[in-house]
Amino acid sequence: MSAEKTPGADTARPGRRTPLIVAAVAIVAALGITAAVSLGDDDKPANTGSSSVAEVSGGTDPTKAATVLDRPFTKPALVLTDTKGEKYDLRERTKGKPTLIYFGYTHCPDVCPMTMSNIAIAKKQLPKADQDKLQVVFVTTDPERDTPAELAKWLPAAGDSSFTGLTGDFAAIQAGARQIGIGIDPPKKGTDGKVVSMHGAQVIAFSPTTDQGYVLYGEDASVDDYAKDLPKLIKGENP
Repeated sequence: MSAEKTPGADTARPGRRTPLIVAAVAIVAALGITAAVSLGDDDKPANTGSSSVAEVSGGTDPTKAATVLDRPFTKPALVLTDTKGEKYDLRERTKGKPTLIYFGYTHCPDVCPMTMSNIAIAKKQLPKADQDKLQVVFVTTDPERDTPAELAKWLPAAGDSSFTGLTGDFAAIQAGARQIGIGIDPPKKGTDGKVVSMHGAQVIAFSPTTDQGYVLYGEDASVDDYAKDLPKLIKGENP
């Protein structure tokens, strides 16, 4: 398993624990999915509650990027700040809308911008009406550097100007991520001076009919994968 990090993280933080996904470990390992459960100080899995345990259905099909969850996630009760500096209630603002949620950071060298770009390109292939329905929410894992202004500059370049960027208190962001099975660690500066933000690299799709997070994508999901699945996700169907 891999974990999102800046170059030099291995030398800067020797022996660092890699977060694991909150799901059946054998299944997830087979899928090659990145980071999802942060470990506590005693090296035991953090208590994430029953809602953060994902049972995987049909996700072992190597021809599919999507993992359909038998036990969908409840949408996090996150109230953060958007790129306009205004309060954004995630549940309220995305209620009844097909929504993709991703946790990452703007200084990410590879996976974060690639993920946003893949989704943006796939979105542009949708009919205009469906493009307007789809909500893509990027929640920073590095709120100290990712201010509303920074997110407002980065998102249009990395993805799409319609994507929602959120920042706020790190503890609240970490708790919200944990509710949907994604582990993130506080950003730390390595001995080389580079800041490392370790985070799960999953995209969680929420249904417009149930508001539940029922489909998971790993960092290897391609433009074609999203282009194929988005029409179904917008209807709340299984990809």
